[in-house]
Amino acid sequence: MSRSLHPLFHEIATAPTEEVLRFRVMDNISHYFGIQRWGISLIDSANNLVSFDARGVSDSFAERYQKFGIPVDPVLKFVLNYHAPAHEELVLPKGTWKQSELYQRCCSTYDHEHIMTGPVLGQGQLIGTINFARVGHGPAFNQFDLSRFGAVCTHFSTRLAELRKHSVADSNPYWQSLTPRERQIANLVAQGLTNPEIGAALWISRNTVKQALKRMFRKLEVSSRMEMVLKLRDGLDK
Repeated sequence: MSRSLHPLFHEIATAPTEEVLRFRVMDNISHYFGIQRWGISLIDSANNLVSFDARGVSDSFAERYQKFGIPVDPVLKFVLNYHAPAHEELVLPKGTWKQSELYQRCCSTYDHEHIMTGPVLGQGQLIGTINFARVGHGPAFNQFDLSRFGAVCTHFSTRLAELRKHSVADSNPYWQSLTPRERQIANLVAQGLTNPEIGAALWISRNTVKQALKRMFRKLEVSSRMEMVLKLRDGLDK
């Protein structure tokens, strides 16, 4: 029976920084999927590579794949189009993998017999990929591998988004000036809730909400809810 992914999910969920998140996945993922080579690539909004972590992958392969592999990679194309994980047997007709341009140009030279790629998503966009390869005579990836891999990609993407949001919020001095309760209230104000609705959501009185907003207005030096939301936009829940 396959190993439970829950220990890995816990490692992902408790990662305190983006760097630690990447390292935890890189250090542990092979134990769950029987892979010999793997990596994580992250890009910015202009599609520039901002980080690349890999195990068992040579610099020469990375360079060759960037130059010759990406334009002809059917698995990556599927991930780009559908924001879902895929392996070669999912996207190519049965028995044609070794005749594909990607295999001929890149994978055969470096003994990548089977590959699987999954999306890293942020704000509805593809911001990276997680990449697996099995070498030698290992089995191809199957539907069960794909489902489990999809769960890892979801957990990784969620935690990465949380860490990046907190990083942006931490740079906003107005957000930092608020207490945890005031931040809760600010998020509900941004959602358009009234004072009675905020009170009901947080189990506090309407007057408590009113007094909290007065304090928040003074701290932030604003006179309206709209001004407050604009000053706090970097920290508010999206």
